Amino acid sequence: MKRRGRTAGAVAAAFVAGVVIGPVVAIPVVQAVAQEGGRAETYRLLNLFGDVFERVRAEYVEPIQDRDAIENAINGMLTGLDPHSSYLNQRSYRDMQVQTRGEFGGLGIEVTQEGGYIKVISPIDETPAARAGVKAGDLITHLNGHSVQGLSLQEAVEQMRGERGTSIKITIRREGADRPIELSLTREVIRPQVVRFRMEGGDIGYIRLTSFNEQTDAGLRRAMQSLRSQAGANLKGLVLDLRNNPGGLLDQAVQVTDDFLDHGEIVSTRARRPEDAQRWNAKPGDIAQGLPVVVLINGGSASASEIVAGALQDHRRAIVLGVKSFGKGSVQTVMPIPGNGAIRLTTARYYTPSGRSIQATGIEPDIEVLAQRQEATATIPREREADLRRALRNESGVQQPAGAAIPPLQLPPGIVERVTRLPAEGAPAFDATKPETDFQLQQATQLLRNLAAANTPARRAAAR
Repeated sequence: MKRRGRTAGAVAAAFVAGVVIGPVVAIPVVQAVAQEGGRAETYRLLNLFGDVFERVRAEYVEPIQDRDAIENAINGMLTGLDPHSSYLNQRSYRDMQVQTRGEFGGLGIEVTQEGGYIKVISPIDETPAARAGVKAGDLITHLNGHSVQGLSLQEAVEQMRGERGTSIKITIRREGADRPIELSLTREVIRPQVVRFRMEGGDIGYIRLTSFNEQTDAGLRRAMQSLRSQAGANLKGLVLDLRNNPGGLLDQAVQVTDDFLDHGEIVSTRARRPEDAQRWNAKPGDIAQGLPVVVLINGGSASASEIVAGALQDHRRAIVLGVKSFGKGSVQTVMPIPGNGAIRLTTARYYTPSGRSIQATGIEPDIEVLAQRQEATATIPREREADLRRALRNESGVQQPAGAAIPPLQLPPGIVERVTRLPAEGAPAFDATKPETDFQLQQATQLLRNLAAANTPARRAAAR
């Protein structure tokens, strides 16, 4: 198949060239001249780079390190392509490997940003932060005596991470405390809880995936086993929470999706060369054993999260609830450069089973539910992939034959109408440290209970 494609491409190229230059026999000569001309232009441009580099070394107001200048130039070349390609120096590459392995040196707290400070969502059990008494809702105001104001969340997280055995002093502002609390913590190897789970009301399982690293699929399977042992026959459905999950490893997204599907395509990718296209299919076995599933998404659900949500939506294995996802439909390949870190290069676009590219468009939920009323009237919408400079365009077009579309959502009458799109006026704003404020989760659990009630044997018999 691939060989026929290449032959067709060669014939097409010959036809076009023949029209322009006449006899086909002249093509190799023209191609050789074009290649020589292209190489000559490349050499001129490389000479330009060398000239600028030497001028900067000689004339810049302060001495510079050659490595810094070259690495900055490489990074500029890559970041000029799209928002997700970049150069990773040796330290950044090590950090990335640590994150994908799912363990690193740190304090053991899950954090977000609020009012310029770092807010603790929750400490991880049996970590330095938990043992020191850090609590959910604490605001970290200083790190080693320096204010966190002006730092991005990522910059603050990087400062809190470090080699095992090293220390850091954090200053905390806690509601109800008269004065700031200062703690000195010693970093340890942390294995973040990328999978969190609990029972909601004794009948609905809740599983949150915070990222897709090497631990995600195994953690999901353990969570499902634990929920089944807790609930037994009372388990009516499952909420899979992918909100604010930025993605991660493609293979983990494939495995997580496969956990809920018995058959069919999960995702496919298309690269620059047709022969590099790939496709992943599900194997038999559904860890939820057919229970209804609701997937929660929002504008922070990106990449691997969108692969999972899109596949489960296309196969109608899950109801997707929330707001439109981020819209990152590209695949990055990390290519190590021996002794010099690595490059992260966008090499493909991915497509959902129905052939959708969600690049710059995102996954639209089956049922829209906003986290808080302010979202409905926000004058500045949340930034998504389409808002990023140099974001790849969406090459809309379907891989599969015409008519291959998402099957319509089929639910018992009145089920969707009972879902409320907005919290009530005066309802408390969503706070990740207070589950009772999670309006989207409340609607998801109620939806699953309504589905279970509509599908009871008595109801089915009455319907017949």
